[in-house]
Amino acid sequence: MKIFITLKSFLLAAMVCGATFQTYAQKNSLEREVFAKADELNDKVIKWRREIHENPELSNREFKTAEKVANHLKSLGIEVETGIAYTGVVGILKGDKPGPVVALRADMDGLPVVERVDIPFASKVKDTYNGQDVGVMHACGHDTHVAILMGVAELLSGMKKDLKGTVKFIFQPAEEGAPPSEGGGAEMMVEKGVLENPKVDAIFGLHINSQTEVGKLVYKSGGTLAAADVFRIKVLGKQSHGSQPWGGVDPIVVAAQIVNGLQTIISRQVDLTNEAAVVTVGTIHGGVRHNIIPEDLEMTGTIRTLDTEMQDIIHEKIKITAEKIAESAGAKAIVEIDKGVPVTYNDPELTTEMLPTLMSVAGESNVINTKARTGAEDFSFFQKEVPGLFFFLGGMPKGTNPADAAPHHTPDFYVDDSGLSLGVKALTMLTLNYMDQNKMNQKVKTVK
Repeated sequence: MKIFITLKSFLLAAMVCGATFQTYAQKNSLEREVFAKADELNDKVIKWRREIHENPELSNREFKTAEKVANHLKSLGIEVETGIAYTGVVGILKGDKPGPVVALRADMDGLPVVERVDIPFASKVKDTYNGQDVGVMHACGHDTHVAILMGVAELLSGMKKDLKGTVKFIFQPAEEGAPPSEGGGAEMMVEKGVLENPKVDAIFGLHINSQTEVGKLVYKSGGTLAAADVFRIKVLGKQSHGSQPWGGVDPIVVAAQIVNGLQTIISRQVDLTNEAAVVTVGTIHGGVRHNIIPEDLEMTGTIRTLDTEMQDIIHEKIKITAEKIAESAGAKAIVEIDKGVPVTYNDPELTTEMLPTLMSVAGESNVINTKARTGAEDFSFFQKEVPGLFFFLGGMPKGTNPADAAPHHTPDFYVDDSGLSLGVKALTMLTLNYMDQNKMNQKVKTVK
């Protein structure tokens, strides 16, 4: 009996090893096929990117971009739903074989920035933002994300007969933040049920980076990008003539002291050896004339945290600091804090599972494990619901010093088109390998 069990175990192990060897062989063949098709698509992807770059649209106003995406998906025979969370587009591609549901996401919106880059497809678009006339530019690379995912959709739709599961292509509006009275973005898309019917098992997303060299992929397991919260502090003083400050309570001086006080929260009151954190005052509005001390003032800012416990501590410290500084000057501070985008959290198990795919696609030396960053991404709303992996794609021309590359959200932001093909290959192979690996795992569990 003992010999029989041992022999049975050996045969089972041999079967599993044989299946694994066959799967790896198929993967190599599959990867070669994907690479060849992605290379064939590259000119198309670049053309789409340049068209979208030249015609950027602000958050919740991505009408032409959404129409372009929807028409493309329909032309591929993909089931399409439009108008989700204002302008969002979702395409569903059902493979001919059963398997998990994988979601892929690209954000579509531009920014109120006047482009300064000297390229033939530079944006000349003008619009209105917060009541101001502004230029509009894809100053964060969302145009590349849309073009890459359009390419992935075309590539995978051509492999439908071999696709082991279902793919949801999520083209999302308003990642940069919806107009205050509207809401939107990933949070609203989740509320509208984009991760249901069919229910998504895992989601992947990428973000091009202007200071990472073309050909490289950057990732981090766990907390990757910060939670981004908004604070508003209204300082109530007492109006007086500018020549007689003793006759009132100056909210501008109080605000200046509050700004300094807020910085000591980060430098002196939280354990930065745990995680990074940032408190930044972005706006101060008060007063109407140079010789009048105003009655009140309002400041707003952002809080970036990578740890939920630190997030709660910093929120409380901001409230105490502002209120007590104001009180000491005879003023009053009213503090409001709105929790915004959560931490972008890469599921550790999923990251470990898919890391070999990223290394195979880009080459092991080109896949970089990074530290957490204090930027924020509303991809995190999807990751709160299902396991997700969000990584960065190099867009900086080779040989450029990162210190010389313009950062995101600036007029000089630039990314090299030659980096897009790697994005197409990475998202495609993540989809195919996730489907294959999870289907195989289920079979092994059944045999056991």
